[in-house]
Amino acid sequence: MHNTLSLVLILLAAAVLMVALFRVLRLPPMLGYLLVGMLIGPHAFGLIQDSAQTRYLAEFGVVFLMFSIGLEFSLPKLLAMRKLVFGLGGAQVVLTLSVVWVISWVLELNWMTGIALGGALAMSSTAIVSKMLSERLELQSPHGRQVIGVLLFQDLAVVPLLILIPALAAGGGNLGMALGVAAIKAVVVLTVLLYFGQRLMRSWFHLVASQKSSELFMLNVLLITLGLAYLTELAGLSLALGAFLAGMLISETEYRYQVDDDIKPFRDVLMGLFFITIGMLLDFGAVVQNFGWVALVLTALVLGKLALIVGLGRLFGYDTAVALRTGLGLAQAGEFGFVLLSQAGALNLVDAGTLQIVLASMLISMMLAPFMIQYTEVIVRRLCGSEWVGRAKDLHEISVRSFAATGHVIICGYGRSGQNLARFLDQENVPYIALDLDPQRVKDAAGGGESVVFGDAARREVLIAAGLKRAKAIVVTYAEVASAMKILRHVQELRPELPVIVRTLDDTDLEKLMQAGATEVVPEVLEGSLMLASHALMLLGVPLSRVIKRIRDVREQRYGLFRGFFRGVSDASLEQSELVQPRLQSVLISQGAAAVNKTIGELGLDEFLIEVLAVRRHNIRGLNPSADTLIEAGDVLVLRGAPENLAVAEIRLLQG
Repeated sequence: MHNTLSLVLILLAAAVLMVALFRVLRLPPMLGYLLVGMLIGPHAFGLIQDSAQTRYLAEFGVVFLMFSIGLEFSLPKLLAMRKLVFGLGGAQVVLTLSVVWVISWVLELNWMTGIALGGALAMSSTAIVSKMLSERLELQSPHGRQVIGVLLFQDLAVVPLLILIPALAAGGGNLGMALGVAAIKAVVVLTVLLYFGQRLMRSWFHLVASQKSSELFMLNVLLITLGLAYLTELAGLSLALGAFLAGMLISETEYRYQVDDDIKPFRDVLMGLFFITIGMLLDFGAVVQNFGWVALVLTALVLGKLALIVGLGRLFGYDTAVALRTGLGLAQAGEFGFVLLSQAGALNLVDAGTLQIVLASMLISMMLAPFMIQYTEVIVRRLCGSEWVGRAKDLHEISVRSFAATGHVIICGYGRSGQNLARFLDQENVPYIALDLDPQRVKDAAGGGESVVFGDAARREVLIAAGLKRAKAIVVTYAEVASAMKILRHVQELRPELPVIVRTLDDTDLEKLMQAGATEVVPEVLEGSLMLASHALMLLGVPLSRVIKRIRDVREQRYGLFRGFFRGVSDASLEQSELVQPRLQSVLISQGAAAVNKTIGELGLDEFLIEVLAVRRHNIRGLNPSADTLIEAGDVLVLRGAPENLAVAEIRLLQG
């Protein structure tokens, strides 16, 4: 007991100090965990010995990570990105694995070792790359989409590789039979779990959620995750495969976001432990002794991956600069590479010396990754002069078009909404310049005499060339929040007083956009509701002046009237962005409920971010009740808030 407690305290103290330091340095915490493992492991200070129990516990970090990856996968998403995921991503994994296998053969390593190393080195870091692209607002950029597409396929490719590596190790003289048995097991398990799981998962989660207990919901998530992981392990497959399947099944339900939030603490802590155990594998003495090989493998890993991905990007029709940005984003090892390498080492597919060299190279490549991504534009500018010449020409054309314009409107995006806006501006003789990234649309519209030029409105220099300093307003007509945030950031830096109108699909990001500097945010869904309501009221004989006043009031309240909705069974097919919106829920206050004879203010619902929109008493509905309103038995309260908070609020009202 004493030894176990000492082990836990050493791990916690070292992890807290190192992760805090890495956050101050703005480096990924994962690298901090790896460094902790290196320092406290048996090859450095020796505070903790590498044990089977530690490694087994750490494996659950991989289980929860694979579960989270499964939550991100859905058939519609994969089909929408099939060219990037299965085309570019598939080619990258297959070619990287093949190249490493050939190099291993040249170095006279076992061919099975070559496959294991190829699978490990084909992976890139989802954690580091996706986080940095998100911080740099580049997830929706051309290279951002390519990077995410390749990472998705890499994550998907881990599943068969986790099956293949143990089969290679167990194959002995009858490898074909071992691989065949593993494949049959995988197909049977996948078929059974996916066929029956899809039919049962939504109903089962609905039954659990109907109990309105966050504790029960959390226990159910753990049961599903660990239960399916255990079933696949019983079938001779990996724990991680079962967790991945559990995530995939839940991803098809409306509970996926709540599940992801609930599982995150377990995943992050156990993944930290997993990376600590990986760091413990590194032998500094062996690395120093084989430093030349480490440097060679590191160089081959980074430059080889970069060259391969740039070549594939060009082959798939992307220009050199975009392909180079994609390559720089993926030219490192990844967390799943450690998973595969650790598995191969434990099964003796990779000898200790080779393991140390490859492990050190992978670690260093991941430490270099943030800096490579940070300086991507500098590298691209040096290596792709032609792209910058092209950009200069585009900027020159934009400047020429906007040179004489003053008091004009900059339209960002010239799709249907942008073109409709331009027609209204034309009728009022208001000058405008539109920026769009579709070359065919720009060519046709400009040929028709419209003031549209090719340019990315999210780029600072493009906005300046379009006459930002002289413009009267900017309108973002496409519903891409990441790009809109970039535009708002540039406007706040260059001309913060300029009015900016932003279009969105709904009010999910309304507050974020307003805080970023948007003057007005126009959510499509809510504006459509306003139009429906106004037409209906006028048809029912409500005076036009009153209709206009009501519409104006709703807009002034930032669509507060429309926030939240009563969710029904048919809403299971809604977009996930709508499902995480605040909802409305009616709660009947029965005789003996905790809320009886208390005022709304005394109930303390504010701490759960819950609003009481109405109180219905004896079939009379009172809107916007005050905090002094006394609750009586038989009242029905209409609440608005996040789904998980509504469940807690209902318990507070009924049980106290």
